[in-house]
Formats: sequence, structure tokens, C-alpha cells
Amino acid sequence: MADIGAGSLMVGLFFLFLVLRVPVAFALGLSALAAMWQLGFGLDLVGDLLTAGIAKFSLLAIPFFILAGNLMGKLGIADRMIRFFRVLVGGLPGGMGLVGTVVCLFWGAVSGSGPASVAAIGPMIVKSMEEDGYSRAFAAGLVSTGAAMSIVIPPSIGLVIYGVLAETSIADLFIAAIIPGLVCGALMLAALPFGRVRNAAATKALSPDPYPGLSYGAALWRGFLDSFWGLMTPVVILGGIYSGIFTPTEAAIVASVYALAVGGLAYRTLSIRGLYECLADSAAGSSVVMLVVAYAGLFGWVVTVDDLIGQYSGALLGLSQNQWVILAVIMLVVLIAGMFMDAVTIMFICLPIFLPVMRELQWDPIWFGVLIMINLAIGLITPPVGINLYVAANITRLPLEKVARGALPFLLTSLIGLAVIAAFPGLARVMLP
Repeated sequence: MADIGAGSLMVGLFFLFLVLRVPVAFALGLSALAAMWQLGFGLDLVGDLLTAGIAKFSLLAIPFFILAGNLMGKLGIADRMIRFFRVLVGGLPGGMGLVGTVVCLFWGAVSGSGPASVAAIGPMIVKSMEEDGYSRAFAAGLVSTGAAMSIVIPPSIGLVIYGVLAETSIADLFIAAIIPGLVCGALMLAALPFGRVRNAAATKALSPDPYPGLSYGAALWRGFLDSFWGLMTPVVILGGIYSGIFTPTEAAIVASVYALAVGGLAYRTLSIRGLYECLADSAAGSSVVMLVVAYAGLFGWVVTVDDLIGQYSGALLGLSQNQWVILAVIMLVVLIAGMFMDAVTIMFICLPIFLPVMRELQWDPIWFGVLIMINLAIGLITPPVGINLYVAANITRLPLEKVARGALPFLLTSLIGLAVIAAFPGLARVMLP
């Protein structure tokens, strides 16, 4: 063991712990502690390092965006939006598949968490898509993929973390990710013809009219009025950030307060019990993320002290003189990592190595951040650790294998989207001043 560097020991132990099914946060912490012991540092440093890892104002956005997303789902905002979009685009080719895609993308502008989005809007979309002639597995795959875009389309927890690690404007990242997120969402539509298992016209009676007895125009207006305050959510969040009224962190707090106001005053769906459940779910979800962030900070400290950054980034730069080859290798590493680890862990382990390469090659940090987010979104739908697939399997009572097969067409369109954004960096700059 004396011949093994502390950093290499830590990385090896981390993957060993993953194989042994140790939770990711504790795998990070235990492997980092072993490396610190080998480096000769005492445990008295651990408390300060853990605190330093999470004592960042920008990271406050994470629990509040999680809370806002849970409130939006619990208070009936998602249901109203689905009814509105069902009237708006439900009659177009693709039917509820198109509605599901639109709702998933729109929900990405409400909740920054992929799994939370699947849980909030999945049951309603899957049920409606089945009634419209789609297989349940395909519908679950669509929801899993559309919800994965929640970490690309702002507000995004992933972009908050990237902005902190890369020391890049989170507000600029939010704005830059809108067009790439929509491009990936639009490409999802190409997969819709592969999901129909029976003639939709024959099952039209199974799909209830959201507003029976009303003409299209009247139903559209009624749906718009019913969902107006929910539709205003991304306008409030992104409009406030883009206009400079508040920061992304403050926007997360505003989003939570706005959701409470909509539920309590506009829709009157807020109850003490419902609020307690939202707070409890948000606290549990936030604690998991922040525990990973804290132990990842300890892991990152060892990476820096043992100069793993210099070793690995130097190895990447030495692979080729062609920067596109290096970018392809980075994207492949993230894709493979996404099969086994969650997005937060991947960012804290890989970005310290990739960011020096990005700076050396003078890549645009905004574009690179958006690329990483799309790549991590794909990881949410790739087994064996595609978290969105597990949530979708749970809400549909289908085996994970069937949900994964249903998501395969969307996995392919997502990879195409990744290639498009990589080939055209300007798409991440369209909306920036």
C-alpha cells in the first residue's frame, strides 16, 4: 500500500465501496478518510472541510428549488397544466405523447430535480398516454427522459452546482441552457411514432375531455385561466433572474414563496397536512443531496492535495492534439459514469479534472456546462443506476427492464441532442446578451 498514492487509493476504495453497495455519500467519505490517513492528516480537519464544502450561499438554491417543485406538484399545479396543454396540443399528431413531452419540458422550468419531476407528473401523464394508445412502458420512458431535462432546463440544481465549481455565473448558465434544453426536447418528438400500440381513434372514448361540453376556444381559455398562476412560475423565476431583480439563490426562495401563495390564495389547495408532507419530502431530498455535496468536498480536497487534478487533466491533454477527440473522451467518461453514479457525485469527482482541461483549451465554460448537464441528464435514464427509471418503474408497477426498453428511443434522441449542442456551441449563447 505504501507504493500506492493516496489519491489513487481513494479512487480505488470509492469504486470498491460502490461495488459493495455502500451509499454514494458514505463511499465518498470513507474513501477520503482513508486517503487523509495515508497522507498523515488528522481527523480534526474533517469537520472544517465538511463545513467548507456546503457553506456556500449559492448552494442554498438546492433545498429551496426542491421545496418549490414539491409544492407545485402537491398543490395541484401540475394537474392544471396537464389539462391546459392537453387542450392546447392534444389534437395534434402524437396526441398525449406530444402533451407529455411539452408538460415534462415545462415542468423542467418549475422543478430542478429529475426524479422529483417523474414522481410529480408521471402518474398523470402515463395514465393519459395509455388512454391515447401508447404502451405503458413507452409512456414511462417518455416521462423519465422528459423529466431528465429538468437538470438542463432552468432552474437546474445541476447548473447551480456547476456554477459553484466552475466559478461561472449561474444566471448566465440558466439563460444559456434554455435553447439546448428545448432542442433536446424537440428531438424527443421524433420517437413518438414508435410508441403507439393501438389505434388512438379506437381508444378516444377512454380519454376523458378535460372540459366536456366546451368548444375548443372556450376550453382553451378555461384551461389557461385554471393554470395561469402555474404557467407564470418560470416567468417569475427566469424573468427575475434575467432582469437582475434577484439572484438564482434568491429565485429559489421566491419560487417557494410563490408556490405557497398560489396554493394558499389562488387555488386554495394548501393544507397544514400537505405543507408538512412537502416540507418533510423536501428535507429528506435535500439532505441526500447536501450529504453527497459535503463528503464530495472532502473527496475533492484530497484530489487537490495529492495533485490528482494535474495528473489526470495532464493525461487527458496528452491524449491527442485534436480538441474534439479530447471532448469526445470527456463526454464518453461522463456517459459511462452516469450509468453507475448520480449527477451530483459525477460533478464533484470529474469536474475538478475536466475544468483545467476546459481552460487550457479555451472552451466556453457556459457551453461546456450545458454539455455536461445534457450528458448527466442522459445518465438519469441509463441503467443500471438510472434514477428516473427506478422512479418510473415504481409509479407504473413495471419491471425496470421494460421501462428501460421504453426509454431506449428517447435515449437515442438525447444522444443526438448532445451531439448537436457539441457541434454548434453558439446554441448555448443565443439568449445571452
